Amino acid sequence: MCGIIGYLGSADALPILRDGLSNLEYRGYDSAGIALGGDTVEVYKRAGELSALTEVLPETSTATMGIGHTRWSTHGEPTDANAHPHTNESGDVAVVHNGIIENYDALRSVLTERGHTFASDTDTEVVPHLLEEELESGRNLVDAVSAVVEKLEGNFALGVVAAGHDGIVATRRGNPLVLGYAEHGAFIASDVPAFVEHTRRVSYPEEGDVIHLTESEVSVYADGEAVSREIQEIEWDAEAAEKGGYKHYMLKEIHEQPTALRQAISGRIDEVKGEVDLEIDLPAEYLNSLAEIQFVACGTSYHAALYAADLLEEYADVRSSAEIASEYEFRGGRDPWRTLVVAVTQSGETADTLSALRRAKRAGARTLAVTNTLGSTVTREVDDTVFIRAGPEIGVAATKTFCSQVATLALLCVYVGRARGAMSSGDARALLSDLRGLPGAVQQVLDREEQVCVAAEEYGDGDAFFFIGRRLGAPVALEGALKLKEISYDHAEGFAAGELKHGPLALVTSETPVLAVLTGGSNAPETLNNVKEVESRGAPVIGCASDDVDAEKFVDEVFDVSDLGELEPLVANVYFQLFSYYVADLQGRSIDKPRNLAKSVTVE
Repeated sequence: MCGIIGYLGSADALPILRDGLSNLEYRGYDSAGIALGGDTVEVYKRAGELSALTEVLPETSTATMGIGHTRWSTHGEPTDANAHPHTNESGDVAVVHNGIIENYDALRSVLTERGHTFASDTDTEVVPHLLEEELESGRNLVDAVSAVVEKLEGNFALGVVAAGHDGIVATRRGNPLVLGYAEHGAFIASDVPAFVEHTRRVSYPEEGDVIHLTESEVSVYADGEAVSREIQEIEWDAEAAEKGGYKHYMLKEIHEQPTALRQAISGRIDEVKGEVDLEIDLPAEYLNSLAEIQFVACGTSYHAALYAADLLEEYADVRSSAEIASEYEFRGGRDPWRTLVVAVTQSGETADTLSALRRAKRAGARTLAVTNTLGSTVTREVDDTVFIRAGPEIGVAATKTFCSQVATLALLCVYVGRARGAMSSGDARALLSDLRGLPGAVQQVLDREEQVCVAAEEYGDGDAFFFIGRRLGAPVALEGALKLKEISYDHAEGFAAGELKHGPLALVTSETPVLAVLTGGSNAPETLNNVKEVESRGAPVIGCASDDVDAEKFVDEVFDVSDLGELEPLVANVYFQLFSYYVADLQGRSIDKPRNLAKSVTVE
């Protein structure tokens, strides 16, 4: 959601902060602001896009320290007053905040009784007022922040500057924060792209850490004691976070899928033995004792989890389910010692998924994360982690991370199935061979991009769009509909194909294109019967079909899918991504930053 950037060093802070906010636009926002620190604090903020903020920023500034913020509204409408940074009444303390302070109302009431006056509707504004009181008592800025944090309930990341106080102080509880180390200074940020053009050396503060950036050093404190956090070098650079000649980040990331898939499986497959190495500690004895694997996830990650649950039940002989994280409870009748809970989250910071994970941990279940983000909160809270290695994804609508999630979860299926003795070496070799063929199959889809563009021009003005599929095609249908509605704002629904005649068929007309998964792994012959149902009602049909499926008789437009067995629906998904992209592009939508949405959903 919200994005934080902070810088202190020898360079001019203003252009660095301004560019950092631009790099964080992908997270979603509706207002932005900057506070420049030093002997005084100068705050500039505006509702709307960064262009509105730029209009009120000074052309130059001698400040070498400051904090910035892009806000996605939770408390109060997107207005100038509600934009961050927030200050106390005198304006000498400025705060940027990502997350929610759950007890802000009670704190605000107490502060009002003490004579404080508030200028916004936000939960954040209580923080600078609390800090003012702590600083007036004689505390330094680090101790003041530590004292205030003890009074706050909820999840948050904070960045603070105060007039006449040394440096920038930051802290995190449940929300992401990363430190960057450059030759000319140091950074705090919500995500690495904020400063990646300046440095690739980063560290990840742990829960409750308080960070102090000064001109001479970066200090990290845990429970009041100085600690060190490992500095790592990320493997991608600023160029990887740029569009690379593509019109949108989303299109660039769709085209990056063959590379992302190769990275996901690289070094993990022994195709001869039919075995997988995921560098996790799940003993065979534990896996053999499993009664159930539960996946918890949201949005696109939930669709990847649905795909994985089907694979695991088929090949690993273990009951598997995928649950929407915001609805998850570890209910009775389950033995926590025989239940593995797998959190699937691209960012590793998804609030609903983290909450579900914590409920599972409290019940005593073992936990595993499948994520894209090194150092994210989820990696510190689970027993084991498997990284999908997709590289940075800037577009709000997930594309290459979905493909990489499913590929990584397919590896997990082989890992568990082989350890349990439920999956033969022959079946494992076949699935691993298909995984090796997946990047090439996706590239073949990308080579047919023009065909998809033409189809989008012909069918993109429909009143609504239905995506259908069976078995492994069902989660792909859900994902295809999600992509289209996310970026085009058109009404789109995904269905298990057999459900059409149980209600949705009433909505089918000649103005409702139907996109069908007709591949291996999706019970294509049965889905064809559903295609006939919609065709007889005049609906145009686009089918992603394998060579052995006789689709031409009933499908207006056929997109060819290579022979990849259980992974064919995943190839069909790339066609759906391209179709959604071109429908949205023809309508002139804001594809990388769709309205009301954010990349990393860090509030529940």
